[in-house]
Amino acid sequence: MASASRIEADLAVVGAGASGLYVSLVAAAGGAQVALIAASSFAQTASYWAQGGLAAALAIEDSAEIHLRDTELAGRGLVRRSAAALLCEEAPGRVRDLERLGVRFDADRRGRLALGLEGGHSVRRIVHAGGSATGRRVVRQLSARAAEQPRVRVLEHARAGALLLSDGRCAGVSCDDGRVVRAPAVVICAGGAAALWSRTTNPPGSLGSGLLLAHAAGAELADLEFLQFHPTAVTGVTGREGFLMTEAIRGEGAVLLDGDGERFVNELLPRDEVSRAIDARLLQSGERCVWLDMRSVDPALFPNVVEALQEAGLDVTRELVPVAPAAHYMIGGITTDLEGHSTLPGLYAVGESACTGLHGANRLASNSLSECFVFGARAAGAALAAPRLAPRAELVPAPLANPAVSAASKAALWEFAGLRRTREGLEHLLAGEQPLTRLIATCALSREETRGVHSRADFPQLDPTLDELHTVVGVDGAARRERWG
Repeated sequence: MASASRIEADLAVVGAGASGLYVSLVAAAGGAQVALIAASSFAQTASYWAQGGLAAALAIEDSAEIHLRDTELAGRGLVRRSAAALLCEEAPGRVRDLERLGVRFDADRRGRLALGLEGGHSVRRIVHAGGSATGRRVVRQLSARAAEQPRVRVLEHARAGALLLSDGRCAGVSCDDGRVVRAPAVVICAGGAAALWSRTTNPPGSLGSGLLLAHAAGAELADLEFLQFHPTAVTGVTGREGFLMTEAIRGEGAVLLDGDGERFVNELLPRDEVSRAIDARLLQSGERCVWLDMRSVDPALFPNVVEALQEAGLDVTRELVPVAPAAHYMIGGITTDLEGHSTLPGLYAVGESACTGLHGANRLASNSLSECFVFGARAAGAALAAPRLAPRAELVPAPLANPAVSAASKAALWEFAGLRRTREGLEHLLAGEQPLTRLIATCALSREETRGVHSRADFPQLDPTLDELHTVVGVDGAARRERWG
C-alpha cells in the first residue's frame, strides 16, 4: 500500500459491521491487501447492536429445505428462490467458520449449540452469542481478528465521500478526509437506511449512504419500498426510545397485551403481520403502545435487555414493557447477483446495503446476519477475481448529492411511508430534500398493492400478477419491474 493520502489495495471495503469485517477477513485470507473504510467505531455499527442471531438449519429435525420454505413463506411471493436456497444451504457452514474465527456461540452443558425460536420459523434454528448480545459478540471478535491481520488496513473515522470510476468501472473510493483508496474492486457493506425514519431501532448513521454512493456512480437499486418495521421497540421510556426487544424473547414465551390486558395476536407470526396487528390495535384504541409481558421469561437468557431497561428504571421481571413498531431493516438496496456483483463493474455489495432478493417483501427473522456471512464469502471471492487496474488509470469521482437529514424529513418519511401508505402521502415525499427518500417514494408509488411490509391503504390487497417481480431503480431515478432468476 502507498502513502497516507493515496492508498493502493486489492480490495476496498466500505463499512465495518459484520459483513464488512467478514469480507475483509476472507479476502485477506485469500492473499489480498484490503483497505477497510470505517466511518465510525465498530461499536456504532448496526451489526454491533443486533440482538437477533444467525438462522441456520443445524437441528436434527431441521433442514435447508424447511428453512427455505419458511423464508419463502415470510417473503410473500417475492423471494428470489436461488438466493434463499443458497443461504439456507450455506448458513450452517458459515456458523462453523465463525466458530473457527473465535466466536463463541451459546451452548448447553454438552457443548451443543443452543438454538432459539423466532417469528416465522417453524423450528428452533437461531444461533446466539451471549443471549441477545449476538451482534456485539460477533463484531467484537471479528474486529479483533481484523486488527491483528497484517493484510487489513483499517481507516477509522474515514467516511466514503464518492466512488471512483475508470473506463466505466468502479476503481476505488474517495474519503471525506482527503484519503483516496485505489482498488480494482469495492465492496459496499455500509448497512441500511432505517434511521431515515423518525422512529427507528437503528443507530443514527444508518442513513443509506452506501446506497447513494452506488446510485450516484451508476449502479441500480431495487425494492426500496420494502422497509421492515420491528413490532416490539420500546416507547415512552426515557433514554431507551426505540430500544429493540428481540424477537427471541417472544420465542421464549413473552406475550403481547393490549391496554385491556388481552392478547390479540400470535406473537410468533412473521414480523409484518405482528407489526400490522399492533398498528391496528393502536389505531383502534388511540393508545401509544401495547405491552410486552416477559415476566415468565428467564431473565438470564437476555442479560443485556434486562440490564438496559433496569438502568432506565424498568424491571422486566415485574413490569410490562411498553412497545410499538419502529423502522428496523432496509430490505431493498443495491441490486446484486448471488456473488455480490452490482450492475456497475467493479462494485459489489453485501448485507443490508445489498438487495439479492433473498428477503422478498418481508425478511424472515435472523436471516440477515446469516446473509452477511454467506454472501460476504462469495462476494470476497468474486471481488478478488476482478480485472486489475491499469497502472496509470485515470480516476474520476462520481457525483454525490447527499444533504444532511433533517428531523422534518424523518418525520415525513414516518408519516407518509410508515406502516400505512397512500398515493397522496407518497407523492408528498417526491418533493423531499433527501435523494433516497425520493427514490423510496418512487418505488412505493409504483407498487400498487399491499405485500409484506409494504402496506397501501388505497390498494389493500396483494396483486398476484406482481409475484416475483422486483422494483428496480435505474440511474435516471425511474422505477421498472424485473423478474429475477
